Amino acid sequence: QVQLVESGGGSVQPGGSLRLACNASTIVYRMAWFRNVPGKEREGVACFLADDTIFYTDSVKGRFTISKDNVAKTLYLQMNSLKPEDTAMYYCAAGWRASSCRRDQYNWWGQGTQVTVSS
Repeated sequence: QVQLVESGGGSVQPGGSLRLACNASTIVYRMAWFRNVPGKEREGVACFLADDTIFYTDSVKGRFTISKDNVAKTLYLQMNSLKPEDTAMYYCAAGWRASSCRRDQYNWWGQGTQVTVSS
C-alpha cells in the first residue's frame, strides 16, 4: 500500500496562510487534497486528475494552490486568505487514475491534519 503523512496544519487567523505537505512512501500517479467537516461529506479541495488537469472546488479558487515535488514525493497545498469556513480536517489522497475529484477515485489516505481558522 501507499503510506501518506500530512503535516502543516494548525490554527490561524482569518486572512492568514498555511502550507500543508503530504509525504508519500512511494511514487503515485495522482494525488489530491480533501477536507472533512463533521456531519458533511468529504469534499475534494484540489485534485490532480488523469487528464493532466487540476480541479479546485469553487470556494477555494484563487486562494489555494496544489503542487507537488516528484523527486521528494511530496504534495503541497498552499492556502492563502484563509476564512473560518475553511476550518476542517484536511486529508491527502493518492490513486492511480483519478478521472474526477471524487473519493472513490483515490485508494490511499493519510491520517489528516487539522486546520482551524478563527480570530
